Amino acid sequence: MSETVLLVGGGGREHAIARSLADSPADLYACAGNRNPGIVALADGFEALDTTNPKAVTTYAREVDATLAVIGPEAALAAGVADALDDAGIYTFGPQEQEARIETDKAFQRRFMREHDIPGCPDFETFEDMDAACEHIDEYDGDLAVKPAGLTGGKGVRVIGDQCTAQEAKEYLRSSDYDRVVLEERLVGEEFTVQAFVANGQLRVTPAVQDHKRAYEGDEGPNTGGMGSYSDASLHLPFMSEDDYMDAVDVLRATVDALEGYKGVLYGQFMLTETGPRVVEFNARFGDPEAMNTLPVLNTDFLDVLTAARDEEPLPQLSFRPMATVCKYAVPDGYPTDPDAGAKVTIDDGVIAEVVADHRDQSDDAETAPEALLFYASVDDREDGIYTTTSRSYAVVGLAETIADAEAIAEASLQRAGTEGLRVRHDIGKTDLVQQRIDHMDDIRCSAD
Repeated sequence: MSETVLLVGGGGREHAIARSLADSPADLYACAGNRNPGIVALADGFEALDTTNPKAVTTYAREVDATLAVIGPEAALAAGVADALDDAGIYTFGPQEQEARIETDKAFQRRFMREHDIPGCPDFETFEDMDAACEHIDEYDGDLAVKPAGLTGGKGVRVIGDQCTAQEAKEYLRSSDYDRVVLEERLVGEEFTVQAFVANGQLRVTPAVQDHKRAYEGDEGPNTGGMGSYSDASLHLPFMSEDDYMDAVDVLRATVDALEGYKGVLYGQFMLTETGPRVVEFNARFGDPEAMNTLPVLNTDFLDVLTAARDEEPLPQLSFRPMATVCKYAVPDGYPTDPDAGAKVTIDDGVIAEVVADHRDQSDDAETAPEALLFYASVDDREDGIYTTTSRSYAVVGLAETIADAEAIAEASLQRAGTEGLRVRHDIGKTDLVQQRIDHMDDIRCSAD
């Protein structure tokens, strides 16, 4: 039967999802609170609406006769949009509100891990009284990560001994309006992410990605939603071993077994420590930017994953192009603390093809031929041009046989596309920064020995 897919969300992650479905034998419709020009160009129809309003999303899904839906943003999952679409008979590749608590409620997440003996769970305590939380900081022997229990768009965590002092963490808690927080042992190592497609008790895993949360080069500044990321041509990253990757997969598998009935993407964010991977957090959807690393190298038709999930068939085994990827975000000046929203952005995406042409001689194999991709994110496409919002504007992804070559393509693409009035972390994917990650893990392993 002919499929009609509704995509919910309007960011860079959703642009990547739209691109992965664009060549599939399906009609694609999308809805979001902003007009993402990349998504609009790929979709057969687009509706501007509040994606946290289950009734509005379901009404539009019925109007376009959607047979499948994919939800990008976590806020829509927390609002029960998947529940409403499923109830309307539209199979949704995304967990319902209760299952999405694995991301949306960090206190639930940690208790769930403890109750089900999920490996990699750090020591933690939860607090509703901020004064009691501050006392715990004073009494704890070591550094702590301070995490609001609810959603904060990746910007709410404070790590004592890294981002702040104990005193600053206590001031942060006392000045906040959080009703619950999780205080857990600080994990030291290198972070990485593994995303899995999950349905019918099965999971299919994707290559590891390393995101860069800090706003400025050299891992300085406040946390953001993610300034960029990279992956290697293999399943694991240069500072990891294959065993490290498989240990992380085992954690995801144990989590899926315990969740029972989970469907959608399960994103495991891990810290590779001296004792192996530990869980920083789970997310209940594709990462942003990690989706822009993963989906462009996915050979398997994403539509086949969706239909197999719905039809309760075995999920297809995933095939990936053996290519490294480097993603770099261009963000408004002042992001994330005081972003310059409403600024007009001029993006010359046509010149990206020229960058690829410059690198074509690097590979004669079509599967590993270099690419440069532009993904629009949180921008608003108006009649007179494209404008910034308060979040990330667009990303460029370079694909090549090595991380270094992918980084060069991404950097050249950004320069040609134009970043006036925007800011970029140029160090993401650079050889010296990747080597720092390798050296860091070597030091940690040597200290453990």
